[in-house]
Parts: sequence; structure tokens; C-alpha cells
Amino acid sequence: MTAVGQLVQLQRPTIATDQARRNSTRKVTLTIDGQQVTVREGMTILAVCREIGIDIPTLCFLETLHPVNACRVCVVEVEGARVLAPSCSRAVEEGMVVKTSSERVKHSRKLVLELLASSVDLSTTPNIPEWIAEYEARPERFGPPAPPAPPGTRDASVPGHHEPPNPDYAATVAEPTKIDNDLYVRDYAKCILCYKCVEACGPDHQNTFAIAVAGRGFDAHISTEFAVPLPESACVYCGNCIAVCPTGALMAKTEFDKRAEGTWNEDRITTTDTICPYCGVGCTLRLHVDEGEILKATSPLENSITQGNLCIKGRFGWRFVGNRAPEDGVIDGSHPERSEGSRSEHRHPERSEGSLSSRENGNRGNGRH
Repeated sequence: MTAVGQLVQLQRPTIATDQARRNSTRKVTLTIDGQQVTVREGMTILAVCREIGIDIPTLCFLETLHPVNACRVCVVEVEGARVLAPSCSRAVEEGMVVKTSSERVKHSRKLVLELLASSVDLSTTPNIPEWIAEYEARPERFGPPAPPAPPGTRDASVPGHHEPPNPDYAATVAEPTKIDNDLYVRDYAKCILCYKCVEACGPDHQNTFAIAVAGRGFDAHISTEFAVPLPESACVYCGNCIAVCPTGALMAKTEFDKRAEGTWNEDRITTTDTICPYCGVGCTLRLHVDEGEILKATSPLENSITQGNLCIKGRFGWRFVGNRAPEDGVIDGSHPERSEGSRSEHRHPERSEGSLSSRENGNRGNGRH
């Protein structure tokens, strides 16, 4: 019994605290789409489906993050259950009977895709065109998209206070792209509120907690504390939120600029794995290169050291290779008026106040190190 007045803290499960259940050696037998399978207890329906070759769409799920069941495109029908179950988090049980493509499941996925595609810019979200065609979704039936909101409108929204909807338009989350630093941009017109960035910045990886969900209902959005610009927030520019974003709402500025110019070409880009030279941890960098120019750096999710995470230096500290200068000019000898201090900052980007943050927080790297 808990004493009266004693504070009880309920810990949110994470990948780490959930590991014991996931590593169980007991076996359970269940049926998925008429196929009987015996698998390890603790596995999710999604994991089992992937093992036996059944494809289930996902948006908010990532192997390195704790599932938050936000997007609902992965739902399946469990015999005897009142509601559809998110396959990314529902653990398998003995005797369970699962249907992954029943009419009820298809209808649910169709509606979710219609609601998302009518309100969010999914132009850089992988697989969306194929899913919309597969489930015969018609997002256009809600009407033409509403004009973008003026800058700051969604940040200033007050929970519980809503303007009457305009029946001539489909409501959208469209707003101007936030460009307040030269490392990455936040285009929340593409945000589906999958919570991946919040989880990566928070308890699952970084433990910086620079961003969270603000607002309620359709006005809910990702925000820094008090909606301050990113350079004034707790962000350490590790970029791990970019790595997990499924829609391109968070994007390296180099990629964003090239897409805006129309010069981004996925078919031309090659990748090369190397080791980050900045410290002794040994993080694997995956360099994305276009005709000899490094465009961005990521890290493989399956890498046991990083699990896809990097610090500010690993993700953005490669720019000296191409002699990439700050936005206010090119440091290549053509600007003799520049001071030696500016040249030093360019040669050592981690010291530059304008690009790689020189704040003490900015050099801590990701929470795993």
C-alpha cells in the first residue's frame, strides 16, 4: 500500500526500460492473414509481419524510438478487439488472430491518408503516392487547400480558441518555413505530428528536450520553449530530429536550398561511410555526395555506436571539406577585406558563432556519448 500523500512517479517506458520484454525467450503462436506463425514473446505485430513478408505502411514508427502510436496508418484488426490496433506497438499474444488488410483496415488507412494529404504537404514524404493509389484515397474531396497562415499564427494559437472553419477550403497546417540558422530548416507545413523529433530530442536519445508539442487539436504543432527562435532555444544542433523526420519537415539547409533551386537530384547522389574525425567515440558518418560535393551527413540506424544519432560536429562539421562559407560570403581569397578571425572560424566551423554553435551545450554531442 502507498502511504497517503506519498508522491508516486510513473516512468514513461522507453527503448531502454522496455528491453527486458523485448528480449524474452518464450514463444507464442498466432495467426496473421491466415498464416500460423510461432515467434518470440514481446515482438510487435509489425515486427512479425516484416519477418514473414507482409508489408504494413508506417509513418511515425522507427526501430530506434519508442512507438507513440500517432499516425495510425499501421493499424490492423485483431479478432475480438473492439478497435483497430497499432501494429507498431501492440505485442503479439498466444492465440491472437490478426488481419492486416481487411476492409475495415483498408477503410481506416484510406481515411487517415486523406486527412493527412488534405492538410499537410506530403511532397517529400516517401511512399505516399503509392499508398494513396493503393488505398484509393481522395484527399481532394475535402476541397482546395486553405491559404498558408501568416508567420507566427500557429505559434500564437490559444488552446480552446478556434476560428470558425471556412467551408470553401480544406484546413491545412501550411505556414512559412522557419529559417533562423544556417544548419537546418523547419518547414512545419510538412509536419504530421508523428512525435519522432520530440522523442529523439527527449527521452529516447538526446535528452535535451528543446522541442515539444504545443497547442491542442488542429492547432497542435511542434515548438521550442515559448516559440523562441532556434538559436535562442535549448537546441544543441545535433540534428537527430532531422534524422528521424519522415516527411522532410526538418531538413538540412544544404538540401533545402538545392531543392528550392531545383538542383537536388536523388539519382545523382551516392553515399560513402567513414568515421567521424572529431573525437574518439568512432561514430560512423554516411556522407551523401553529388558529383564530388558533400551535401549532408547522416549515420546508419543499424550502427551499434550511433543508432543513427550524431552530435553537431558529426552532422554538420564536414563543411570545411568543400570550403563552404557562411551565408554572408565565400571565403576563398576573393574577399581580402575579411579578417583572419573569420578565416579561422571557417577553418574550424565548430568555433563559429553563426554556424556551428559555440555554446557550451553545443559541444556535448548526442546523449548516448
